[in-house]
Amino acid sequence: MSPEEALALVGLRHRMDHFPSQMSGGEQQRVAIARAIAKRPEILLCLRCDSPNLVLEVTDNGSGIANAEGACREGFGLSNMQARAANLGAQFEVRTAADRGTSIVVRLPASEASDADH
Repeated sequence: MSPEEALALVGLRHRMDHFPSQMSGGEQQRVAIARAIAKRPEILLCLRCDSPNLVLEVTDNGSGIANAEGACREGFGLSNMQARAANLGAQFEVRTAADRGTSIVVRLPASEASDADH
């Protein structure tokens, strides 16, 4: 994927010729995501702070996750992930888009995340 295409996916095509020091922190984060997307990974993990939540997003590239059936037997299937998210007070969402793959999004209130550490 070209740099222009990757930047367009994160809404930053117009910043193609800018240096990081000329971008906001959020724009710099989106550039990092564009760099990861440009490599066309099978799975993309994104962990970010979207105040007041911590957000974990796992996205496949549309080809599915290899060995998904085995992962379910090991306790990492969708129903187990949803139960674990609920135990932490998190929201759990599955999104599917044609030609863009499937995303699993977990939103954990930051206050809950700090409580889980103790």
